[in-house]
Amino acid sequence: MSEIKVNKISPRSGTAVTLGDSGDNFTVPSGGTITIASGATLTNSGTATGFASIDWQSTVVTGATHTASANQGIWINTTSNACTLTLPGSPSVGDQLIFSDFARTWQSNAVTLSLNGSKFQGNTSPNPVYDTRGEAVHIVYSGSTQGWIPINDGGTALETPQTVTTSFLVVAGGASGGTQKAGGGGAGGYRASFNSEASGGGGSAETALALTPGVVYTITVGQGGGAKSTPSAQTGANGGDSSISGTGITTITSAGGGGGGGDLSPSGPGAAGGCGGGAGGNGPNPVSGGAGTTNQGFAGGNGYAGAQAAGGGGGGAGAVGGTVPGNAQPGGNGGAGVASTITGSSVTRGGGGGGVQESSSYSSGSGGSGGGGAGARTGGTAGTANTGGGGGGTHNTGSSGAGGSGVVILRLATADYSGTTTGSPTVDQSTVSGQTILIYNGDGSYTA
Repeated sequence: MSEIKVNKISPRSGTAVTLGDSGDNFTVPSGGTITIASGATLTNSGTATGFASIDWQSTVVTGATHTASANQGIWINTTSNACTLTLPGSPSVGDQLIFSDFARTWQSNAVTLSLNGSKFQGNTSPNPVYDTRGEAVHIVYSGSTQGWIPINDGGTALETPQTVTTSFLVVAGGASGGTQKAGGGGAGGYRASFNSEASGGGGSAETALALTPGVVYTITVGQGGGAKSTPSAQTGANGGDSSISGTGITTITSAGGGGGGGDLSPSGPGAAGGCGGGAGGNGPNPVSGGAGTTNQGFAGGNGYAGAQAAGGGGGGAGAVGGTVPGNAQPGGNGGAGVASTITGSSVTRGGGGGGVQESSSYSSGSGGSGGGGAGARTGGTAGTANTGGGGGGTHNTGSSGAGGSGVVILRLATADYSGTTTGSPTVDQSTVSGQTILIYNGDGSYTA
């Protein structure tokens, strides 16, 4: 064997030096050192062995199965499905593998290791499962006795972004209608941030929420105002507020609808609320409908006193309740609601309740689109549940219509969905690809 001893190899011309010919082997003895000068580049066109480097793969794994090679770094995206990762066959001592949660979705779709004939921490079964959000795992092959051994395994913090963008729709409970020449109940207040869709009362879309991972957000869904009974004249009951609250956000509160007015002396105005209640038919004229809340809902319609009096319609999220222009006129229709596509299809919510005409010679008001209940002389119709619809008024028999309960809806990217809720909301991940839609028909919480 020949031997050449030099301290430095430099190119004779240009900047490139080639070491050996194809098929040659070069060995650095144990304890030997080769130094690459600052600014120089070492290019490997052959096979490098004995190095502990990790070759990170440029292609992200998205399939349900994937087979790894030794000394690879692998990004695994389980947004659409779980993944089984097959470990390298016939590994050598010192072989390594790193695999990491690319889209922070392993908590929903886990990664399972197929051992491919090797042991894992001394065991041949069961197959290890990794299901922690943001997890990164580094394993090294130790030999046939113990096989693959993890040397680093844990969920990494979500450093950027610090918050999760979440659209919302918050609708409060609708009010009940009044009794005797009564106005319809106002719809629950309506606040929205999705896709530039309008809020109630003619308001613009609000800014989506920025939720902080790990924080618990409390969801409150307002109940509808309870029905009122005849023969006494009564103002309808206001609906309950709906809200989203938690650390780091300004609480989103939609006000409950205002109750419909009744045949009260000296006047029967509708109550103020998210959407105002329609006025009853007891003067002086015109009898004023209740005020709505800015950027949540419209006012209730005016009533009119006379020999054949009638109540105004409850205010809706999208329109003022119908006004009674004079004596011997139909009861006011409930104001229309507002449509939203936050759930993937257009749904209208927040309709006001209809007012009542005391004479059977004239019609009473219909409920507004979006869950409002109709008025009737012998008993008003209830607002539709989970739309915030106002209940219809009644005259001197039966009961007024109760208000419909509210709803709170959240929408966020499925990749950002934590999977942690209380209150049993509907969790929809199929209607809109890549989006998770949470529909709360009752109180609960969401942990971002």
